[in-house]
Amino acid sequence: MLDHVFISVSDLDRSIAFYTAALTPLGITQRVDYDGKDGPPGHPDLKGFGKNDRIFFWLRPGIVHGGAAHVGFVANSRAEVDAAYTAAIAGGATDNGKPGARLHYDPRYYAANVLDPDGYSLEFTYKNWQH
Repeated sequence: MLDHVFISVSDLDRSIAFYTAALTPLGITQRVDYDGKDGPPGHPDLKGFGKNDRIFFWLRPGIVHGGAAHVGFVANSRAEVDAAYTAAIAGGATDNGKPGARLHYDPRYYAANVLDPDGYSLEFTYKNWQH
């Protein structure tokens, strides 16, 4: 299991607004702002997102390599997948796969795919056998 992921974003305020909207339907509503001055020299400021007292997804200002990352977020239902997709599109994402079954993986695999404002590939995924 992963503990955390950092991605660099070109516009921190835009990305905070985007991810706040897109992740809220998944229950990812906790936020942490980490001041880089509290870390070792050169540590960037970080903006964290999480739930259940676990902050696991972090944004940092920097050079964007949008196509270099794909991040899948767990949804607890098909309705959560749909809601996250809708919120992401409303927040400026580009469609990269409308909500539906991903039969090429498994008939029970339900997901939606978007590209965030920096071009990162995001997936909102419900796999009923994992719940």
